[in-house]
Amino acid sequence: MELTLIAATLSTVLILSNLASIVLAASRLKRRHTIGPPAAKPRPVSIVVPSRGVEPFTQETLERAFSLDWPRYELIFCVAHADDPVVKLINRTIVRFPKVPARLLIGDDRISANPKLNNCVKGWEAARHDWVVLADSNVLMPRDYVQHLMAAWRSGTGLVCSTPIGSRPAGFWAEVECAFLNTLQARWQYAGEALGLGFAQGKSMLWNKPMLDANGGIRALAAEIAEDAAATKLVNSLGLRVNLVAAPFEQPLGRRSFDEIWSRQARWARLRRVTFPLFFAPEILTGALVPLVLALIAAASAGFSLWATAIAVLAAFYLPECALAWSKGWYLSPRMVAAIMARDLILPAMWGRGWLGGAVDWRGNAMTIGTKTAELEETPSGA
Repeated sequence: MELTLIAATLSTVLILSNLASIVLAASRLKRRHTIGPPAAKPRPVSIVVPSRGVEPFTQETLERAFSLDWPRYELIFCVAHADDPVVKLINRTIVRFPKVPARLLIGDDRISANPKLNNCVKGWEAARHDWVVLADSNVLMPRDYVQHLMAAWRSGTGLVCSTPIGSRPAGFWAEVECAFLNTLQARWQYAGEALGLGFAQGKSMLWNKPMLDANGGIRALAAEIAEDAAATKLVNSLGLRVNLVAAPFEQPLGRRSFDEIWSRQARWARLRRVTFPLFFAPEILTGALVPLVLALIAAASAGFSLWATAIAVLAAFYLPECALAWSKGWYLSPRMVAAIMARDLILPAMWGRGWLGGAVDWRGNAMTIGTKTAELEETPSGA
């Protein structure tokens, strides 16, 4: 009886905490909506885009960056190596949009073991404006991209970010990545913000350049292997907040394999483990597997139907998660429940991998992430 009560109580607590995170996230998130151009004199913005390699949606994401409905902005594309195939694509796109001030900078400033941060340094230092966006090259910027970032900047803000929302998946494993990005990671990040625990996310980051320059500049983000972790700690140390946009931006996925998902999620898990170990430790409890096992233990001890218990627990977990995706206009398909289940089966192994050392992959680069230091072994950009 005591085992039954303990297992049932723990399972119920985890189910309720999952539901609470969905309610909290839903309270912060808004369905995609359009914000018009600013009525008053707009703040000029520099958008720094670190790029490497050509992906299926690269041409579209480039064109979106040149089509923003913001009166005054410049684009600064950063590439580490001149032989990178994306260089020709960027140059052709710059020629096609002559009315948008844009530059391509090539070079590698090795200030850290983080290749993306190294790639951004030259763009940050070349930025002409006081407001700077660091935007990953695979972000599908809407026309009101800058408006959404600016709208989230309030008194006491030190940084505005957007999590990636996976869209346009091709195949089952891409849907599993949507399950990771959208209703798990984005959901918990917005729930954290609702509780006053705002964390930066490196996909889109709006900075006030004078503020960051007065506190070490972009090189201060080399204090951690992940620039978003360093940004979170820096902003918090200044007594400021990290705010998230109300409607996060899309990242089109296309086709994904299991190996690609594992590589990316393993890297992120290791980064979270190294930079925020106390927050990473309970991540194993965020999926359905642990509460399901506890519920089945309680049901077996009490003589209840195991099948009925399993269906009840999974329904309590997955129906609200699907409702969140539907209510915010995120990708949802008949296979999403299966994709979420696959994600939750992967989670414990991913969590365990986060505690282990060894090399992880960053777009073809072997990165060894230790608790104190990190090392990067870079492969040619054309690989």
